[in-house]
Order: sequence, then C-alpha cells, then structure tokens
Amino acid sequence: MQAYMRGRFEFLGVATPQRRSATVPLLRLQCGADELVELARTLWVLPQREYQYVAIDMLARNWKTLAMHHVDDLLVLTQQGSWWDSVDGLAGVVGDLTRTARGQDQHAQRTMDVALRHPNMWVRRVAMLHQLGWRAETDASRLFFYASELAAEPDFFIRKAIGWALRDYARHDPQAVRSFLQDVRDRLSPLSIREAAKHLGMVKG
Repeated sequence: MQAYMRGRFEFLGVATPQRRSATVPLLRLQCGADELVELARTLWVLPQREYQYVAIDMLARNWKTLAMHHVDDLLVLTQQGSWWDSVDGLAGVVGDLTRTARGQDQHAQRTMDVALRHPNMWVRRVAMLHQLGWRAETDASRLFFYASELAAEPDFFIRKAIGWALRDYARHDPQAVRSFLQDVRDRLSPLSIREAAKHLGMVKG
C-alpha cells in the first residue's frame, strides 16, 4: 500500500473491505455535525493513512448531518496530508453538501468559486471536482468556467481533474462538452483534452 502511494504515507496494511468491516460500529455512530467534524479531525492527525480513510467514510456516510458552513472545515482537512486519495474523498462530501444546499440557496456554489482561487492546489482540485455525478443538476456554465480558469495550470492533478470533470458531464451532455473542447482546445492541456474526450469519438489533442 505504501508503494502504491509512492512511499508518501505510513500504512497499517488494512485493505478497504477489512477496514470498513472493522469500523462498522463507528460508521453507524449517531452524533451531531460538530462532533462528527471533530472526530474526523482527531482521526486525520493519526499517522497511518487508514485513519484518514475512516474519517472520509464517516463523513461520506453521515454527510446529511452537516451544513454548508462545514465545507470550510472539510477544506481545512483537504490541506493536511494532501494527496489525491484523501482529497477526492473529501471532494465527494463537499459536492453532496453543495448540491443539497443549492436547493435552498441558489448562491451556495459561491463557496466553490472562492475555492477555485485558493492558493492551495488541492482546494482548487476540490472546486473542479465538486459537481461529479450531478448529471442534469450540473451547473454547466460554472463547470466550463472552472475548466477555463484552471486550464493554464501546469500541475498534473489539476489537469487530470479538469478532464475527469468534463468526462463525467459528457455522460449527460456529450455535445456540450464536445463543443467546449473544440472552443478551448488551444488552451487546455493535452492531458485534460484526452481525459475529457475519452468517450466522445473526437480527435484528441
């Protein structure tokens, strides 16, 4: 497991199925939102990576207890021990919270607009990925704007996130993504275009 993560983190060596089986009582724990966030923080600072995975599992299972203001807490965690495995798990929770909040507040996604310009690259990745799986609920204008704003960034994980987010939306509206790629192909990296166009049947840049 450490080799797969390029030696960046210490592991207990507990595989995902065994980890989730062992933590069932914890995942089913009924607690308030603030207590949930505090428990996630406590797990997050433990040295072995599996504890952060448990924190993500808890947040993902109980995200409905959280409110939009807890996104700030999640973005703080995003910046600690950051790598794609932890960041993408938190992005899913942020996305669930934001999508639900948008039903009551049309401006809820402004939190992600701010995250898009955060100095920490991983927070920007969360902003790019937060609409994954939204399909018809996706704010396409925002998605394409984010991709354009991040297009010039050289980091692999940002370029990959752009392509991933666009490819995900292409499952719902392939023509919109195809048109966007044609309009901005001179600005997006080949990696972003290749990832976005995987299932669009178009020539990749």
